[in-house]
Amino acid sequence: MSSKVRQRLSRDERYHQLMGVAWTIVRKEGAEALTLGHLAEQSGVTKPVVYDHFGTRSGLLVALYREFDVRQTALIEQAIKENCGTLESCAKAIADGYVDCVMAQAKEIPGVAAALGTLPELEKVKRTCKTAFLKKCQAALAPFSPSGAVHFAGLQSMLGAAEALSYAAAAKDITEQQAKQELRATITDMVARQVG
Repeated sequence: MSSKVRQRLSRDERYHQLMGVAWTIVRKEGAEALTLGHLAEQSGVTKPVVYDHFGTRSGLLVALYREFDVRQTALIEQAIKENCGTLESCAKAIADGYVDCVMAQAKEIPGVAAALGTLPELEKVKRTCKTAFLKKCQAALAPFSPSGAVHFAGLQSMLGAAEALSYAAAAKDITEQQAKQELRATITDMVARQVG
């Protein structure tokens, strides 16, 4: 058990504390080090407290992924709301928001996403988050499409590019600015191809 002093917190406060410690473990030690026992020790609580909040390691990974997704969605929604007067400004809002969010957790989210990817029952969570994101992008970009619509296949290609470019920037294979510029171009090209 850790020598940290236990604090009496509400259930919601405890959940947020545990999530903060979980992100710290992933950042410092990697996602493979994140177990419920280790989280309990680092948080200064007993294992039953952590199990009560997350149930399983998979439950904890899902909670982390969802928290990342909520943060990413809010950032991109705000950027779209404020900056979608033209296709170029909308593409910039989506691209910059996506890359910025991944870069903010560049050390943590790839490990969490990889751990989720190895658990078949959790693929549904990733799919649900991605579908919601693509629907928001579809609604934002459709007014700029020659056909007035953006097809799901095009959005999937945009998402693939967004993930690849963001993670390449996080790995320092390319610069953050290069990732944003290439993603903006990918988005505007994809929308321009929506002719039927």
